[in-house]
Amino acid sequence: MAAWRLRGAGTALAASSALAAAAAAWPTPASASDSSPVALDAARELVARPDARPPPRSAQRAVLAGSTAAEPLDMLVVGGGATGCGVALDAATRGLRVGLVEREDFSSGTSSRSTKLIHGGVRYLEKAVFNLDYGQLKLVFHALKERKQVIENAPHLCHALPCMTPCFNWFEVVYYWFGLKFYDIVAGKRLLHLSRYYSVEESVELFPTLARNDGDRSLRGTVVYYDGQMNDSRLNVGLACTSAVVGAAVLNYAEVVSLIKDESGERVIGARIRDTLSGKEFDTFAKVVVNASGAFCDSVRKMANDNVVPMICPSSGVHIVLPDYYSPEGMGLIVPKTKDGRVVFMLPWLGRTVAGTTDSSTAITMLPEPHEDEIQFILDAICDYLNVQVRRSDVLSAWSGIRPLAMDPSAKNTESISRDHVVFEDYPGLITITGGKWTTYRR
Repeated sequence: MAAWRLRGAGTALAASSALAAAAAAWPTPASASDSSPVALDAARELVARPDARPPPRSAQRAVLAGSTAAEPLDMLVVGGGATGCGVALDAATRGLRVGLVEREDFSSGTSSRSTKLIHGGVRYLEKAVFNLDYGQLKLVFHALKERKQVIENAPHLCHALPCMTPCFNWFEVVYYWFGLKFYDIVAGKRLLHLSRYYSVEESVELFPTLARNDGDRSLRGTVVYYDGQMNDSRLNVGLACTSAVVGAAVLNYAEVVSLIKDESGERVIGARIRDTLSGKEFDTFAKVVVNASGAFCDSVRKMANDNVVPMICPSSGVHIVLPDYYSPEGMGLIVPKTKDGRVVFMLPWLGRTVAGTTDSSTAITMLPEPHEDEIQFILDAICDYLNVQVRRSDVLSAWSGIRPLAMDPSAKNTESISRDHVVFEDYPGLITITGGKWTTYRR
């Protein structure tokens, strides 16, 4: 089984539901030799047209069903999340004939159940420094670059958000100030805004619900730094729509029921697909099938080889929605280290407050549900930092997303696994992409 890190495989292009805005902020590919200028120029023109819109579903289905073994698509992508739609958009803008199928709706899975942050990874930077981990440092460098790029690509869906870090002793003030200044330095020219220290009075004015005392400790001030916030589901749907506009055949509610192999059985050449709206099945042929089905990628891999070794270590990320008074508009709060060493965010979101997340092993299911102990963990993590009563009855809603982390046999917990993408081609014609996160989906 061959495995390698996905490095510079190109970039997915601008994505948003407002196609004209996407065209205005279209980024340059990582390497000019990686892409056809003619294809890119044609894609830009298509997206910039005032009447640009995806073809009807029937037309998209006809393209997929019309492929044959003699005239296959160049690529069939399985999975309509951030990675799958990013791959489809990147390939389509390079002039390739691309198909994409999604079993449910676009962004119905993990890609819409994030913390709504496009962040470089303060926690990963801390690991890189203290563990001398160059891999984690590279991930932070790339994530910070992509954070700025995504905000520029879709400014109507992404923006900079200040995040406040409470400090309850002077050591924490110095530690977080230096750490976040280093975060600024690593960002370089892609810095959103400089981090800075605020006194207790300034902090309480900026974040009125912030507690001045945490048990027997008194607040000594806060350090505020900036990361990006996004509307993840709209960004994902925008990727799918933009892919369709530039020529990809994109179909939701289309489930891969089996993979098609050549006569010798040694190479995957397509997939049998069921339209779950009509119940009808059809074959789609492609020169390569890209498995970007997230937490379910092992089930697709097993369609090619029953004896395949599982590569997914699923991690549950739970978030809860609280009333708006928990956090002020335009300012988030980060609990840098909970009692068990995790990080919890509390962020303003669409007139409410989102708090999370957890990071624990879980089973892979179609509709993951948050457990009561996970909800209570988040409430317990934020209650010591607030001067308002944190009640279970304040939880307006909750969701759980499954992170498709690549399995590392030596890792003791999922939090220690790198969030970078990993690519496997363990069967000819079938390439699997797993891991990664929103900030690195274009990589």
